[in-house]
Amino acid sequence: MRRRVRPAPLVLLGLGTFLLVLASLLAWYVAPRAAVNPIDIDTTAVYVGTGSVFDADQVRTVPGQRITVTQRVRGDVADSEHSGAAVWDVTTTVDTGRTAPAADPHGALEFMPARWVTNRRTNEPVHCCHESPTFEGDAYLKFPFDVGRHSYQWWDDSLGSTVTLHYAGTRKVQGYTGYRFTGTVAPARVGIRLVPGVLVGRPAAGQVAAEEWYSNHGIELVVDQRTGRVIYARVGPRRTLRAPGATKDAVVLLDSRNIAFDTATQRDQVRQARRESGRLRLLDGPLPVGAAVAGFVLAVAGGVLLVRERREPGTSGLSGPAPTM
Repeated sequence: MRRRVRPAPLVLLGLGTFLLVLASLLAWYVAPRAAVNPIDIDTTAVYVGTGSVFDADQVRTVPGQRITVTQRVRGDVADSEHSGAAVWDVTTTVDTGRTAPAADPHGALEFMPARWVTNRRTNEPVHCCHESPTFEGDAYLKFPFDVGRHSYQWWDDSLGSTVTLHYAGTRKVQGYTGYRFTGTVAPARVGIRLVPGVLVGRPAAGQVAAEEWYSNHGIELVVDQRTGRVIYARVGPRRTLRAPGATKDAVVLLDSRNIAFDTATQRDQVRQARRESGRLRLLDGPLPVGAAVAGFVLAVAGGVLLVRERREPGTSGLSGPAPTM
């Protein structure tokens, strides 16, 4: 009968082949699909700071007020799966010491709902799924994957347009290094608001359609290079009212030079950035390369052992003494 081949060479050959196939899958299938915006996101970022806020009861702007901005992002999984895009519902509330934390967000000083839809791989805006408002630019809640050392167009919700943020080196946040981007917003008219004329210096006019103006003293974002996650954010918003056609502010609604991620938000963003970036880093190189090298070595070893075994005397012949005539 024919001599049995030992299992070790076959096991090595099979394992090596499996690892080679796995390396190809990791490099060409898994890695590209790992670098995508999630659809089941549910996260909250809290900004804190101080500044001047208009008090409707006192009918004046009160300085030195504590300001809290809470931004919650929740993914609409059903709409995301149907559209193939990342559909995120965003609610932003602005509170002062008198309203924070509001049990009902509608009771906050400001309550701003929005729906942001992006291409899951490129982070570019996708206009579908009842998006509101219509976003443009490169970045808003996050930056694209593999952030570069160049300027980006960041969507400013208050402005209703994009702002150029310039690369400004690196900065450590909670011991983790990210890319830093900065910019400012010059005063711009962003809408109208019906107010008593006396509020904007027009006492004889009754109700006046006052112009609402917005600017930003400074925007600073620190971003994880690999994932585009914002690990630190600081803004300096200023909102004012002007009489129709006026060139000077009549009322300051909100003015702060420093509203930034609180410590808990920074730590949470850094923790997630470390985890996500580490996973992508493994998929981008060490895992596929390691699997390919190990697979090649095992396949070669298994093949060599298999060839040697087949060449041994009696491997392909009959067992026992040779027949005689």
